[in-house]
Amino acid sequence: MSHWLLAPPVAFTVLLVTVWLKYHGMRLLRAGECWPDRPGRDKAYGCGEDIKNSRVQPDYREFFPFAFFFTIMHVVALLVATVPAGHAGAVLGAAVYLAGASVALFILYRR
Repeated sequence: MSHWLLAPPVAFTVLLVTVWLKYHGMRLLRAGECWPDRPGRDKAYGCGEDIKNSRVQPDYREFFPFAFFFTIMHVVALLVATVPAGHAGAVLGAAVYLAGASVALFILYRR
């Protein structure tokens, strides 16, 4: 290797030390250290602001079709883009996968 900093063990060690230093540096900025005289400083959302305990139950039924659509489309794009040219078996396999993804998307969005 021409540059020793690009060696994976060295780069990993440098990044690990950097993250460790940032983690311990950010501990100095947390709410308990900045304003030690405020009562309720360890409460959520505002260093002592009173917030009612209300729990929201999110409904993911509307989110799932979009997430499934983007997952299928990304995998299809990756598969089709990486098919080697000139290999009939690989092209046929990609075509079958593309047809299966089309059927899955049709089933997902039919009414």
